[in-house]
Amino acid sequence: MDWLVSSAEFLVNEILSQPAYLIGLITAAGLIALRKPAGQIVGGAIKATLGFLLIGAGATLVVGALAPLGEMIQGATGAHGVIPTNEAIVGIAQERYGARVAWLMILGFAVSLLLARFTPLRYVFLTGHHMLFMATLLTMVLAIAGQASWAVVLVGGVLLGILLVAMPAFAHPWTKRVTGDDSVAIGHFGTAGYIAAGATGQLVGRRSRSTEEMNLPEGLRFLRDSMVATALSMVLIYLIMSLVFLGKVGEEAAFKAFGENGAAGASGVGDYVMHSVMQGLQFGIAVAVILFGVRTILGELVPAFQGIARKLVPGAVPSLDAPIVFPYAQNAVLIGFLSSFTGGLVSLGLLAWIFHPAFGLALVLPGLVPHFFTGGAAGVYGNATGGRRGAALGAFVNGVLITFLPALLLEVLGAFGEENTTFGDTDFGWFGTLIGYAAKAGEVGGVVLMLLIGAAVLLGAVVFQKRVVDTGWDPGAHRDALLPPRKTPPPAAVGAPASYGKIAPPRGAPKPPPPPERQS
Repeated sequence: MDWLVSSAEFLVNEILSQPAYLIGLITAAGLIALRKPAGQIVGGAIKATLGFLLIGAGATLVVGALAPLGEMIQGATGAHGVIPTNEAIVGIAQERYGARVAWLMILGFAVSLLLARFTPLRYVFLTGHHMLFMATLLTMVLAIAGQASWAVVLVGGVLLGILLVAMPAFAHPWTKRVTGDDSVAIGHFGTAGYIAAGATGQLVGRRSRSTEEMNLPEGLRFLRDSMVATALSMVLIYLIMSLVFLGKVGEEAAFKAFGENGAAGASGVGDYVMHSVMQGLQFGIAVAVILFGVRTILGELVPAFQGIARKLVPGAVPSLDAPIVFPYAQNAVLIGFLSSFTGGLVSLGLLAWIFHPAFGLALVLPGLVPHFFTGGAAGVYGNATGGRRGAALGAFVNGVLITFLPALLLEVLGAFGEENTTFGDTDFGWFGTLIGYAAKAGEVGGVVLMLLIGAAVLLGAVVFQKRVVDTGWDPGAHRDALLPPRKTPPPAAVGAPASYGKIAPPRGAPKPPPPPERQS
């Protein structure tokens, strides 16, 4: 019997507890269930395993790139500063919680399919990387609060499954306003920001004309490239903070900021500035590596999830990534990005002036990537209900939310709050903070509180679906009564799985460009 015990220990300790192997086995199981050829099963499992290892490699690069910046921010301002980057914090957390994250994600997706099958919330969440991000966040806050591993996986899986069907339902009246029908929903954990933007548009822009009646400069289109946007944002932040740090502490102390890990540090002001530029570019490379790893994993996992979902939830509405709405109002995307970034800068000033001294909240620096993707989508939602004013002010509100909510979230992340990065989008902030504090109520009390929160979200979504979504409420109806109707229908949705169908564009209408690559 010793060989049986040894085999079981080997299976648990050396395979099932290793996240990379576990992801590969899960992928293989999904492909087997879809009756794929043996070569595709083996290849898919290996690719998923390699993708997970890439995430770890990228996380190491992220930590190295952020370390000098954290020292500069603290030295220049006296406050801890972070840059919200979902991929970065997920990569860091995977090294410690990878196995639990994998099991939680699987259970959460299964719960979401059951809820979609047996409740009115017939949404199938197909944005795999955000599913992974939320699974990581829930694992972190539950584990940090001292919950047992079984509670982390089981309770976290139930909470994840609820969010996967509830958040698309809450946003659906505004999403339908953007797309024109029910064929697609938003499947992205920036949903609270999009709802806030749509509601803001309703308040401020009833007579404001659409952003699509404006002509914007082509010179800003390069920001649609996610790798360029990431590198540029970090280079700018590094340059600004390095110069402030240099002016405050002097040359000798500033030059040492780049002297860790055996490096000699900067040799002069010019070398110091170029070190800052290089660190910003290194961060862009690190995030690109993590992204490639995530895409490699999900490129194998998501098709298997889609096939299972089609069989188990017939007639479901696919919930897709934020850029799915970009083609409906491309000018609003750019306006939304700029307005959201402005909201982030204003909020950073408030944090530094009021909220850090009074409450000890960390300084959350605005990054171009989260503000582009969530701010751009918020601009589209705000434009749908409030035209230009709705796009600008709605996205500004989103920028405020994705600055203050991450600052609050850091309070429940324990030691991970010192990593100079955190989760960036709105739903991570409000839900993670709420669950994090509930989880601290003890093993029994914490589980009860978290399940009550999940039940409240689920019940609210069911009631909202029946009384608001299913009744056809239109958040922009009053605007339509004040302005002439749109001359042309919105363009076809981009990115929906072919099996779910697409929105038919008007005959002869130009085909919209594909949405930019989603990163955070």
